[in-house]
Amino acid sequence: MTEEKKGTLSLSSLSGLKKNPEPQGRVRQSFSHGKSKVVAVEVKKKRTPIRTPGAVGFAQSVQKEASISEKYAGGALSDQEIENRIKAVQSAIKENKKQEEARLQKEKEEEERKRIELEQQKILEAQQEEERKRAEEERKALEKQKIEEKKQEIEEKPAEKVEEKSENFKKSVSPAKIIEASRARFTKKDEDQDDENSSAVRSGHSKHFGRHSHDDYDDDGEAAVSRSSARKIPAAKKDIKELRGRYSTPSGRISIYNALDEDEEERGRSLTSIRRARQRNKAPKKNPEDVKVIVKEVVVPETISVQELANRMAIRVGEVIKTLMKLGVMATANQVIDADTAELIVMEFGHNVKRVSESDVEIGLKVEDSAENLKPRPPVITIMGHVDHGKTSLLDALRKTDVALKEAGGITQAIGAYQVTLHDGRKITFIDTPGHAAFTEMRSRGANVTDIVVLVVAADDSVKDQTIEAINHAKAAGVPIIVAINKIDKHGANPDRVRKDLLNYEIVVESYGGDVMEVEISAKTGLNLNKLEDAILLQAEILELKANPDRAADGVVIESRVEKGYGPVATVLINKGTLRVGDIFVSGTVYGRVRAIKNDRQENLTELSPGTPGEIIGFGGTTLPGDDFIVVTDEAKAREIAAYRDRKKREQEWVISSKTNIAQMFTQQAADEKQKVLSVIVKADVQGSTEAICSSLQKLSNEEVAVKILHSGIGEVTENDVVLARASNAMIIAFNVRANMQARDQIARDKIDVRYFSIIYDIIDSIKALLSGMLTPDIKENALGSAEVRQTFDISKVGRIAGCMVTEGLVRRGSKARLVRDGVVVYTGTIKSVRKHKDDVKEVKSGFECGISLENYNDIHVGDIIESFELEEVARQL
Repeated sequence: MTEEKKGTLSLSSLSGLKKNPEPQGRVRQSFSHGKSKVVAVEVKKKRTPIRTPGAVGFAQSVQKEASISEKYAGGALSDQEIENRIKAVQSAIKENKKQEEARLQKEKEEEERKRIELEQQKILEAQQEEERKRAEEERKALEKQKIEEKKQEIEEKPAEKVEEKSENFKKSVSPAKIIEASRARFTKKDEDQDDENSSAVRSGHSKHFGRHSHDDYDDDGEAAVSRSSARKIPAAKKDIKELRGRYSTPSGRISIYNALDEDEEERGRSLTSIRRARQRNKAPKKNPEDVKVIVKEVVVPETISVQELANRMAIRVGEVIKTLMKLGVMATANQVIDADTAELIVMEFGHNVKRVSESDVEIGLKVEDSAENLKPRPPVITIMGHVDHGKTSLLDALRKTDVALKEAGGITQAIGAYQVTLHDGRKITFIDTPGHAAFTEMRSRGANVTDIVVLVVAADDSVKDQTIEAINHAKAAGVPIIVAINKIDKHGANPDRVRKDLLNYEIVVESYGGDVMEVEISAKTGLNLNKLEDAILLQAEILELKANPDRAADGVVIESRVEKGYGPVATVLINKGTLRVGDIFVSGTVYGRVRAIKNDRQENLTELSPGTPGEIIGFGGTTLPGDDFIVVTDEAKAREIAAYRDRKKREQEWVISSKTNIAQMFTQQAADEKQKVLSVIVKADVQGSTEAICSSLQKLSNEEVAVKILHSGIGEVTENDVVLARASNAMIIAFNVRANMQARDQIARDKIDVRYFSIIYDIIDSIKALLSGMLTPDIKENALGSAEVRQTFDISKVGRIAGCMVTEGLVRRGSKARLVRDGVVVYTGTIKSVRKHKDDVKEVKSGFECGISLENYNDIHVGDIIESFELEEVARQL
């Protein structure tokens, strides 16, 4: 290879030139078929970028590189020279980079130095500003102190001298003199400035003074400076600011008295202040003995706050707190003090004390009526008796309705109140009570609010458990009884048997010479219903039932529930007075306003008279059946009474819960560990059903299993019930109610056990079955057979084998075994294996020989008896 070609190849990687470069301005063009040709092209000179002064070394290196390339293009340089020059170029580039980095580092340090200087300057300026503010505050404090001293000095001077000075000042000073003095004050400062600046400052000052000056008048109405005069006063802006700062009043105006006063340190008292002082001196002073103290009668309850006590005495709360501190009691305005301390405070201020008790809020609720205001009212009849003896059917026959057909399971499960109008216009109020054993509380309430009890007894069934209970409730309430012997048209009816059975419970009917009326009826056919009505009216006339309708209503709650769209709704029986729409009432621990009244047929009424039942809408909360229903004068009193009753109820619950001592707590904990508890949440349609369900479920508990009612209420199953059931692993019992949409979604997601019922004894049966499953089952022993040991064999790795003759029944492998020796049980275990001849068998029957080995026992003797038996678990029932 020639030297020239070597030079050509070595430079191609550096300059991008081809192996055989074409002349400048020409390029060889190659084609796909292998031919090529040289074509002329336009060559433009490469633009050299303008370098910064710091990049001079880089430009020189580029020029050197270009000169190397040009020389190499002609082939004049050797490879060694090219390599040396390339190294020189590279070293120059590195040197240039170092210089550039050094320059950037220097610029960065310069910027950092400037930033630090700027921050130091800002800190210094902040310190100077703080010192300036501090000096300004000290100056203002000093000026304020001088003003106070001057005021004190002026107040010590007689008022006549001050007034004389002000009068002389008014006479000696005229508006012309004021303007002349103001011009003279600013003339000296204007002469020091040049004419051009002076005119500019004067024009600016004139505008400024004209915009901000006002006509000042003293107390006698004389003008101090007018606007027209003020505009003519030439002065600089800074002089005006100085003047304002020096002679300005608290309202920001320049007082002429201050502006013209040569002694800036001495400032006189204003005329208004002097006039007020003269008026105070002329006003006659009141003698403390002439002031009459108004003595009040302050009502002091058992506890009262300091603020409330001060308000009742019409005294500032600060004075009351001071008096308390004198007595050694440190209290704030909102702190509650006792009645004794409050009485001392009231006596200290000279008022009379009236001590009241917290229970005084209920004084006046029960008002006795005079005899001349009483008028006849309808009798209230309660129908009672055993379940399925025809109570509701009798009421339907009297009302001409079909309530019994609408009842789930054909039984009444809620107490109801109805009113029947007879053919002669007279009215009778009926209260229908459930006959099921679970509704004891309902029957008790029905007997307590009634005038007469109609005891319904089926002629074919005679006296039953709930019949006896109804008799006891009627006797406890002290109300007369009318016996209605029902179902006399039924096959097998025996009314005489009913009369005889009632004798066992001291109920002697008239046909047997007693004073209890009895009527044989048929609710199905309507037989003798008119006789029953006559008996009721006759008994009502004997009782002479009367009430005063011209007073505030007073009644009792028979049943309560939550109805969608109306909220809490209660069935109320009015005993006295007349209830009207809009009346404010209190019932138990809740209060409200009557929004609507409906009768048993869901017709809207405007009022309820004595002896009339109705559904009341407008309760503020859920009331309980049996609570009183009293109309009060205003809402504040109703709220106070309800709050007092609620507080007393919670205190009683707290007292009951606090009686549990530590020993009882540990005993209860041990019992809970032994007991298996079924947690239940009960939701029902009415409050009476809730009470009946909870009472019936709690009666199912015994020493081994128990029902725990976590929560009970009325209304639909809500999300809160589902959350409580999930947290406590409880089941939900819904009686005549359903879960709302949100609760249903949560029930499906959390897989909560919710059971819906419409008949109460279905609930009892279901819970009883669950509790029975929680009971430990009984173990029953079933004897299979017995075998007598005739011979024993010892086998290595197996143990002792008993050669036996099965004498009774059979012997089964894997069954329980009992080894009896001389009438004593020496082993109880399991039969490990049974062999007949040489084969393992499952069982061997009576009359055959076999070999038996016992599990984990080898002490078998000849003559022992092996009894085979099995254990069976038998489920227990409540």
